[in-house]
Amino acid sequence: MRLLVVEDEVRLAEALRDGLQAEGFVVDVAHDGQDGLHLALENDYDAVVLDVMLPTLSGYRVCQSLRDAGDWVPVLMLSAKDGEHDQADGLDVGADDYLTKPFSYVVLVARLRALLRRGAPRRPSVLAAGDLMLDPAARRVRRGDAEVSLTPREFAVLEFLMRRRGEVVTKTQILEHVWDSFYDGDPNVVEVYVGYLRRKVDAPFGRHALETVRGAGYRLSDDGG
Repeated sequence: MRLLVVEDEVRLAEALRDGLQAEGFVVDVAHDGQDGLHLALENDYDAVVLDVMLPTLSGYRVCQSLRDAGDWVPVLMLSAKDGEHDQADGLDVGADDYLTKPFSYVVLVARLRALLRRGAPRRPSVLAAGDLMLDPAARRVRRGDAEVSLTPREFAVLEFLMRRRGEVVTKTQILEHVWDSFYDGDPNVVEVYVGYLRRKVDAPFGRHALETVRGAGYRLSDDGG
């Protein structure tokens, strides 16, 4: 499998390249955002390891540009910033996972393998559930003709549910995909955000699309009217 590592710290980039090559991967390396974006768009990678703090273009802008171009290669974002808002920013622009520095190389490889197992399924440019529409690139949500304003975290939760429209998803799945794979806070935060979403995308329109499936999780239906 072929990986791209975009990291401006030369020693770290070389260590990652050597370690991942020893694991059997083919690895390309870029040291700034512009070169990384060019390589990612011109080549068929199985995953990208992307630092946040890069010359020319930040990791956030590189990831957002890939998603805007319809490229959904799995992205593992690296950052020295460990605040939850920093992690949310990375996930909100389309990263699949987020790892803070300093990190364990063993954990990085494990997370990469998890991303590679999931792969990069085709993602439609605009998601729909009945008359509820979500545009990931434009970061816009509409219910019929009415635009709905969401916070970045609310948007991420709704996007995850809409990508699995009609399926029951658990709190754990939502936490792993929207917060962090190793989030160890209160899992009831999911209930809080589902409540926020109901008050914004359902209640004002007389809908009940966002369902609680007792003992299992949540499901977003097509209509719910």
